[in-house]
Amino acid sequence: MTFLQQLIIAIVQGITEFLPISSSGHLILIPYVTDFPDQGPLIDVAVHIGSLLAIILYFRKDVMGLARGGFAAVGLGNDPAQRRLFWYILAGTIPAVALGLFLKLGGYLESFRTTELVAVNLIVYGVLLGLADRFGKQVKSYEDMTLRDAVLVGLAQALALIPGTSRSGSTMTAARALGYKRAESARFSFLLAIPAVAGAGLLAALDLAEASVAMQMDAVVTGVLTFLAAIATMMFLMSFLQRASLMVFVIYRVLLGVALLLLF
Repeated sequence: MTFLQQLIIAIVQGITEFLPISSSGHLILIPYVTDFPDQGPLIDVAVHIGSLLAIILYFRKDVMGLARGGFAAVGLGNDPAQRRLFWYILAGTIPAVALGLFLKLGGYLESFRTTELVAVNLIVYGVLLGLADRFGKQVKSYEDMTLRDAVLVGLAQALALIPGTSRSGSTMTAARALGYKRAESARFSFLLAIPAVAGAGLLAALDLAEASVAMQMDAVVTGVLTFLAAIATMMFLMSFLQRASLMVFVIYRVLLGVALLLLF
């Protein structure tokens, strides 16, 4: 991979991972609109790890709270509120981990890398996002999470393993439908992503260990660049959601999906 390809992939991932417009879908499209070869699923996971580190840094206070909850869950400390949130986040992670293992071990992931599937998912889940944002109440915060909400948003997160769906888009759709405020939906979504993406990273580490030195360097460089782009994007999105709706992302998804169906 050239540095230009690494930079483009990192910018695309860093922006689209946190905006509800499907990072995996955009990564798949890069080879179709450039002369670059398909970067492959290994690089896709590497850039997701860069995004994960950005989440941990940006939401470091919440992450520290969840860490305290984890320690309290095994009897080290006493923080019932954080312990409850820790177990809920863990429960919400199970659907994505289970489906991810099934798809990876069954060798199904490559079959999803088609522009037609990306286009259809961009449109369908874009419309659902618009409906949830239009009619969902804005009364709940991350601290109001219940086990039911965590599992429902976790099931939505599992859908994002199919390119074009968008992990942040599907989870924010579910959270908005359940009555979470826009910024709180994003916060809930990003914190729920930590264990799921970390799990995917562990699986990818096994593949990366067997990859060539050049591929390993490509993954590291692209992941670092993604981390930088992701931090900037997250700061923008959390500020944007304090004062605007998600409709701009809905329109973008639908227009992009239609364009892909017409052009490819």
